[in-house]
Amino acid sequence: MNFVAIDFETADHGRDSACAVALVRVEDGRIADRACHLIRPPRREFVFSYIHGITCTDVAGEPTFREVWPRLTRLLTGAQFLAAHNAPFDEGALHACCAAAGLRPPRQGFECTVRLARAVWGIYPTKLPDVCRRLRIPLRHHDAASDAEACARIVIAAAADSPGPGTARRGVPRPRPSRQSPSR
Repeated sequence: MNFVAIDFETADHGRDSACAVALVRVEDGRIADRACHLIRPPRREFVFSYIHGITCTDVAGEPTFREVWPRLTRLLTGAQFLAAHNAPFDEGALHACCAAAGLRPPRQGFECTVRLARAVWGIYPTKLPDVCRRLRIPLRHHDAASDAEACARIVIAAAADSPGPGTARRGVPRPRPSRQSPSR
């Protein structure tokens, strides 16, 4: 199973306002590579600093999404799907950032670890800290690198706890076509 877990932190209510992105590549069920970057969003307004701690000053000298994303796409080569916790949010951020930057979004579909945690383990509530606590996955919530790694570890754990081939699907991710999704 080869996939990439992704997490965005955004500055404001616009889905194109990514101020951090992290990717964690998993090959054959093991974490193989990681990348995390601060991003200078298209606007100077930072509404969500109280959540993630990133401020306008922190990203003033950082590259834009248009400059960062082409360096990260190497991690997507051969990936079957992208995984994110609350995938509609991260998928929407990725598509909005790509559109604003004039870049083509990746072709891989998204799998949501919220749905996966509910399907495989029946975890409710299913916020990332809840799932990580239940699975004993370390987490610094709203740190893009930590959130992406936690997401990768959730998918790996779900694959290990799901039935094998020939049995009913209980949560093992299968790639789905990409689609535009509502925000958080």
